[in-house]
Amino acid sequence: MVPNVHFLGLDLYDWAILCGIVAAMILFRALYKRMGLTYPVFVLSLTVSVFAIVGGYCSAALFQSFYVFLESGTFAWGVGTTFYGGLIGASLIFLALYFGAGHFFCKGAHIRQFNRMLALVAPCIALAHAFGRIGCLLGGCCYGAETESFFGLPMLINGQWQKRIPLQLFESIFLFLLCGALVFLLLKRRGTYNASVYLIAYGVWRFTVEFFRADDRGASGISFLTPSQLTAIVLVALGIGYIFLYRFVLKKYLCGENGNEPA
Repeated sequence: MVPNVHFLGLDLYDWAILCGIVAAMILFRALYKRMGLTYPVFVLSLTVSVFAIVGGYCSAALFQSFYVFLESGTFAWGVGTTFYGGLIGASLIFLALYFGAGHFFCKGAHIRQFNRMLALVAPCIALAHAFGRIGCLLGGCCYGAETESFFGLPMLINGQWQKRIPLQLFESIFLFLLCGALVFLLLKRRGTYNASVYLIAYGVWRFTVEFFRADDRGASGISFLTPSQLTAIVLVALGIGYIFLYRFVLKKYLCGENGNEPA
């Protein structure tokens, strides 16, 4: 809504992203012992997260450039970022470094505690993303259709104030609630399937909310799906797939005879 407001050289969108990253790290720090993560795995996870965040930002920009290329035929860098691109890039970098560096510094503990780590990372991602959507609201991007309804908010779009559906705010609320639900599952049931719950819940939400977005959605190569909807389907599939992968393959390697994941 106020994209031109800056503080210490950063706009409000950037500050919201920074707040989200800090909040996610605080949450991870607060719960890692409760989840039974050892200190070396905790340090490894936070360290590789820094590299994943930087790489994820570059990936977010690359994905957005690719979407623009599909739509216009012209590839240009720096035309914006997309959350999905950041999530995919950051996840790949995180996993590569987690297993690569963990081999040398954690003596196998990072493998035995992998599902616990994923269970804790899931609400952290949701929390950071919730702050990021507040940044989108303040920055005037990712908005919904024009509306005269009471819940519409004025937004500065292309130099003009317009009353729009605040999808950014609605998504932020959804993500805060999702984060709370995932933390509850952590504390009550150790969040065995937290990663899948996050992927499926956000995938379904994002697929649905795309019908109400009014900004440029880009091209996916499938006429009736936006790029975000196509990615949402992939996320849901991955979430369902990980449930079966853990239940029938990984569990026997990660769990002892008592059914608990060893440290």
